[in-house]
Amino acid sequence: MKVSRKAVLSVVVIILLAVSGFVAWTQFFNKKEVVVLETTMGNIEIELDREKAPITVANFLSYIKGSFYDGTIFHRVFAGFVIQGGGYTPDATEKATNDPIKLESSNGLKNLVGTIAMARTTAPDSATTQFFINLVDNPDLDYKSASSPGYAVFGKVIAGMDVVNKIAAVEVGTRDVYLPDYGQSYPFQMWPVEDIIITRAYIKP
Repeated sequence: MKVSRKAVLSVVVIILLAVSGFVAWTQFFNKKEVVVLETTMGNIEIELDREKAPITVANFLSYIKGSFYDGTIFHRVFAGFVIQGGGYTPDATEKATNDPIKLESSNGLKNLVGTIAMARTTAPDSATTQFFINLVDNPDLDYKSASSPGYAVFGKVIAGMDVVNKIAAVEVGTRDVYLPDYGQSYPFQMWPVEDIIITRAYIKP
């Protein structure tokens, strides 16, 4: 049976369209969410890794969507280590949070320079809203064992690392912070002398 050149070309076109459609579909569903932190020192864009840290990313995005981080500050600047924020307002009031989440530090992601991880207390499953951005590679913060669980990385800075480094260079001091759970104030070290405010946090379209 003789097949016309036109018919062959039609089949080729259909195959190419199907392949390109599949590629576009795959890219769409594999696309990672990006969050923008607009701060008084510039913008920071963070790519989230939902595949490796589904619980942590879902938790972080729930606070983003609820505008929780808007108006909070970077309250801890430890030069050569991390910058930390996401829990306090400029008047040193700690914001109320939802329940803490399960620690996902054994997900294979490392505390490398530019990565973002959840801050927590000494209890493994205690992270809520506070996060930190690594200024250097911090292997001591990585998961090692159940007795040394480390801190859960859930994304990385993809734009604005210069802003992160500017924040890391600010002058810091000590600030008395009232802790309701303890009924008294405690001195917080490495508190920026001038407020570094997250004016807005949102998911990049």
